[in-house]
Amino acid sequence: MDFKQIQELIKMVNKSNIGELTIEQKDFRVTIKQKEEHVTQVVSSAPVQAAPVYAAAPQPAAAPAAPAAPAADNSKPAEAPAANTITIKSPMIGTFYRKSSPDKPNLVDIGSEVSPGKVVCIIEAMKLFNEIESEVKGKIVKVLVDDASPVEYDQPLFLVEPM
Repeated sequence: MDFKQIQELIKMVNKSNIGELTIEQKDFRVTIKQKEEHVTQVVSSAPVQAAPVYAAAPQPAAAPAAPAAPAADNSKPAEAPAANTITIKSPMIGTFYRKSSPDKPNLVDIGSEVSPGKVVCIIEAMKLFNEIESEVKGKIVKVLVDDASPVEYDQPLFLVEPM
């Protein structure tokens, strides 16, 4: 693989919704990662040595995820309705917005009633603003994502108490 092919791959990753791409050929490995409009290129000539580095990296990432659960446990009022709530999840990767535009009010707040078809948020993906609609009838009891934050596919966005 030559430098021009690597540049083409970087351009393709930038234009797509791909988070990470790894290509291995014999003793050559290229990993391209996309983070908040930055593309990082890692080139390694020894894929066997690079693999343990990547295998070790997710382990520390998993450790901080464990303290996040106890932090949620500290908020007893939010946990009490969690047993009988429905979660509205993100159908795509993108940026979460609570407003349809900066000068408008939030689409929903805690206590807002939603019904199937009601727009609860906007997710921007690849310069397109997608309206995310509720599929359930109920009342919003918790907003799980901060405004203008990146979200992943299937990430919980709202907790809804069914009606």
